[in-house]
Amino acid sequence: MKISRQPRYVSRLTRDTLALILAGGRGERLRQLTLWRAKPAVPFGGKFRIVDFPLSNCINSGIRRIGVLTQYKAHSLIRHIQQGWGFQRGEFGEFVELLPAQQRIETSWYQGTTDAVYQNLDILRNHAPEYVLILAGDHIYKMDYGPMLAYHVEHGADLTVGCLHVPVHEAKAFGVMSVDDKGRIIKFAEKPSEPEHIPDNDHFALASMGIYIFNTSFLYEQLIKDADSKNSDHDFGKNIIPAVIDKYKVMAYPFRNTRTGEMGYWRDVGTVDSFWQANIELVEPVPQLNLYDTEWPIWTYQEQLPPAKFIHDSADRMGFAVNSMVSGGCIVSGAEVRHSLLFSNVEIRSQSQVSDSVILPDVTIEDKCIIRKAVIDRGCRIPAGSEIGVDHEVDAKRFYVSPQGVTLVTPEMFGQEIHHVR
Repeated sequence: MKISRQPRYVSRLTRDTLALILAGGRGERLRQLTLWRAKPAVPFGGKFRIVDFPLSNCINSGIRRIGVLTQYKAHSLIRHIQQGWGFQRGEFGEFVELLPAQQRIETSWYQGTTDAVYQNLDILRNHAPEYVLILAGDHIYKMDYGPMLAYHVEHGADLTVGCLHVPVHEAKAFGVMSVDDKGRIIKFAEKPSEPEHIPDNDHFALASMGIYIFNTSFLYEQLIKDADSKNSDHDFGKNIIPAVIDKYKVMAYPFRNTRTGEMGYWRDVGTVDSFWQANIELVEPVPQLNLYDTEWPIWTYQEQLPPAKFIHDSADRMGFAVNSMVSGGCIVSGAEVRHSLLFSNVEIRSQSQVSDSVILPDVTIEDKCIIRKAVIDRGCRIPAGSEIGVDHEVDAKRFYVSPQGVTLVTPEMFGQEIHHVR
């Protein structure tokens, strides 16, 4: 069915939509990267946080009423949103509202994704949206939600689920669905042990992106019903969707690049390996995720920093970076940086070598260090002469080494008990 592209039509839909970003997750598979921060607050892409991507998608889509639901170690996330997302105009009905777990209805903290929304029902009713867009706060992608809203309305759906093709061997980590020839969901299994492949391709399954559009009255009805169920896990994928696909109209919306028609870029950076990979992909000559796209900018809190600087130019002491991204405030002093991504305020000192690595903000790498295929967490001070990523057996005694050989280093692993939540 042809999707309407009329700007006024889509703008009316987005204006009547409230977005809820579920940003309370711990992200345990990211290991020590989430020791002091929630997963949506983890830095990404040189200057952003993961949560900036769904927030930017909302703003760029014309959805200007947004609630961010927080819970686990949320201080870093809350501060980031307060600093970087306070530019909405309240007098025009625009806002990014923080909704921390505060026992508004129950005496417990958020017990699952549906419970998180249920505990804020009074706030939702006060805003009175016609549609509710529910988003995960921990995925990297660029998406216009307007066409998905138009698709939802044109199909007369009660619920629409954003979906994409994933390899069958990876689909065990997702909600997997089957659809009829009109796109209606007829089966849905959350994290199945044997995912069902799509009809015309044995190698791919149709997986949920964790993006849901509900008619508001329908959402209220299902949340209340789920809250009354003692056997529920209070999860959209496990409980709500399987319970409604037989009686109500639940549609699948395929996420595609609006320019090429191909499946859109989407990454779940939920493991150290996937986090490293998604960041390193950005330094390629033509990455799939274009951060230089002026038509769809990723907004964030912009710290005021001086330009990056590269100093010294002698045979044994040359400061340079190639095939890399280097953020503001960085100083590369007589060191080599190759195929790496440096976040803000990174200092790399003389005769050190950094390759295939992701260096988070405020890191200092002292003289004559060798760092290969590593993720260095914020605030680390790497002692002179350190070798990281050279010998995995040695690394595993002090650091975390991922299944694909990425070495994760945090300040605590060096005994640097800085305990900042940034």
